[in-house]
Amino acid sequence: MDLGLKDRVYVVTGATRGLGNAAARELVADGAKVIVTGRDEKSAAGAAAALGTNAVGTAADNAAPETPARLISAARDHFGGFDGILISVGGPPPGFVADNTDEQWTTAFESVFLGAVRLARAAAAELGEGGVVGFVLSGSVYEPIPGLTISNGLRPGLAGFAKSLADELGPRGIRVVGLLPSRIDTDRVRELDGLSADPEATRAVNESRIPLRRYGTPEEFGRTAAFLLSPAASYLTGIMVPVDGGMRSGF
Repeated sequence: MDLGLKDRVYVVTGATRGLGNAAARELVADGAKVIVTGRDEKSAAGAAAALGTNAVGTAADNAAPETPARLISAARDHFGGFDGILISVGGPPPGFVADNTDEQWTTAFESVFLGAVRLARAAAAELGEGGVVGFVLSGSVYEPIPGLTISNGLRPGLAGFAKSLADELGPRGIRVVGLLPSRIDTDRVRELDGLSADPEATRAVNESRIPLRRYGTPEEFGRTAAFLLSPAASYLTGIMVPVDGGMRSGF
């Protein structure tokens, strides 16, 4: 199946590792050109180099107000266009309600929530018909995850924002989609499992709750992201797609 990604240009934030990197890999593999971002120039450049000549790395802080315009300009300057953005933000610090400080909440809000809103808003102003704005969120949009209180508070709000944005941009032919990963085998998920006294037992318990009885691979997530961002998904907008092996209990 041809996804129609050849020579389309995307910005993928948080793409030096994990889910953002997996999405960038699959986009490039299908012919797209990608601006990949990370917190420092060295890691962003390294991630881009690993993807080949159709990727360029740039350091970017999602919380910085000037970041969106700079990334869109980078896409146009390096590749001559801008067709979409995948907004992947780092996970907020873990903790229960009593653990997280006001400072942690404020920092996470600036980066995870307001930074994502700014990126999406700037992209919406620059995209034409056929453009797409994607969000990497979390299964916590529908089902809170114990020990991830800040994420549980912020990500459902972003899902609501994404739906509002989809309604507003639809008449212009611009799509908005969200991905809701759960137990994907990334460094972040292994770190969370490692917070328990017995990480292997924790993983086994989590796997037992997944109908497919295993964690997903980054490649599986990346392929889903590439499809949703592609012209092949041209009639999909305003949706949140669980990438969780069936773990979500609802429809």
